[in-house]
Order: sequence, then C-alpha cells, then structure tokens
Amino acid sequence: MIGILILGILLYGIILGRDMYNPFLEGVKQGIQIVFELVPTMLALFLAVQVFRTSGALDMAVYALSPLARIIKLPEEVLPIIFAKLFSSSAATGFLLDIFKTKGPDSGVGNLASIMLSCTESCFYVVSIYFSTVKITKTRYTIPGALFATAAGIAASIFFQNI
Repeated sequence: MIGILILGILLYGIILGRDMYNPFLEGVKQGIQIVFELVPTMLALFLAVQVFRTSGALDMAVYALSPLARIIKLPEEVLPIIFAKLFSSSAATGFLLDIFKTKGPDSGVGNLASIMLSCTESCFYVVSIYFSTVKITKTRYTIPGALFATAAGIAASIFFQNI
C-alpha cells in the first residue's frame, strides 16, 4: 500500500507538471529534525524503565501491591505489566512473553495479561513523546485522565477475563 501511495503521489506530480523531489527532500529534513528532537526523550524513558527494573523498585512495588492484588483476585504476575505499560509497551510485552513462557498463552494469567496489554496505554511515553513533539509543556489534566483510562482498562481486562 505504501508503494502504491508513493507511486500515486509521483504520478499526480508528473500529471500536474510539479516538482516532487524538492518537497520530498524538505519532508525528509523535517522528519530527521523531529527524530533528533525525540531521541533525548526516548533515551530518558528507556533509562528510567531500566533503572526501575534493575534497582529493584519494580519488585518492591509488586510486593507492596500484592495484598491488594489478592483481594481483587488479580494474579501477581500481571502487576509488572501494569507498571511497565505506563512507560513502555515493549517492556510490558517482554513481561507478557515471560508469562507466556512460564504459564502459557492459553492460561488464565496469559489471557488476562494479553487483554490487559491491549486495554491499556503507555501513558507517560505518549505524553512525553507527543507533547514534546508539538512543544506542549503544560499537561494539565492529561496525565490524570490517562491514568484513569489505564485504570479503566485494567478493570475492563479483569472483567472480560472473568466472563
């Protein structure tokens, strides 16, 4: 589809007799500029996730929330997915794959983790990347709203797993 789209744009330019090369180069320059602006934010998020995991803070958070998880009948194995998903979908996917290896993808925990990964969003990643791209510095209600939506996604995943 992308090839057809590019070919269509080129044919459109040829038919109208317009220069398509220079606007293409301008777009590439803008794209590279955006990538260079996003790299520090992405590296900071990656570093934060790695520090959170390797420092033991993730294990302590899971340990602290385990009693609450037991009360709401949430398997402790999915708690790391909840924390990781806030910052990085790929880190959460790594935890999901760990659950698949130990419990299996068709297990109750594997099914719940899959639903949970699909029902939630990487809030801090999205806010930091998207807002920094368009130079928004005041998030106002975005983060509380995103965290509420994530909590709703977690609740929905538990509900749908137990149907």
